[in-house]
Amino acid sequence: MSDINTTPLVDVMLVLLIIFLIAVPVVLQTVKLKLPDVRFDPTTTKPENVNLSVTSNGGECEVYWNMSKVGHQELLDLAVAKLKTEIDRQGGVNAAGLELPEAHIRGDVNTPYRCIGGTIYTMQQAGFARVGFISEPPPGGGSSI
Repeated sequence: MSDINTTPLVDVMLVLLIIFLIAVPVVLQTVKLKLPDVRFDPTTTKPENVNLSVTSNGGECEVYWNMSKVGHQELLDLAVAKLKTEIDRQGGVNAAGLELPEAHIRGDVNTPYRCIGGTIYTMQQAGFARVGFISEPPPGGGSSI
């Protein structure tokens, strides 16, 4: 009889399968988080808020202040000037009820994160404490969870 006995091979494979079934959940450790619910609230647009649009053109980041294309340094200079003008208009840094403007960023879906992240960093570097994203609600309105 020249057939190979496969019983030991099957036994070894079953033991390995059981070991892997037990070991995989131990290796895959996750941190339990409760992520915030996402709701699309209407944005209250104030005239003092800054509207930025971020796109990429062939891998190069393009930032638009309202409808004007600006570079990194020009964005920083415009943001600092806007913040300073708004603080002076409201009576200075120590004025009661000081409301600082917000930066609203509209990012194209295909824009790399480095472009949007760089814009956020530049606005925070200029002194904007509130930087938010403008998104499009899902069709049919309502909230998305």
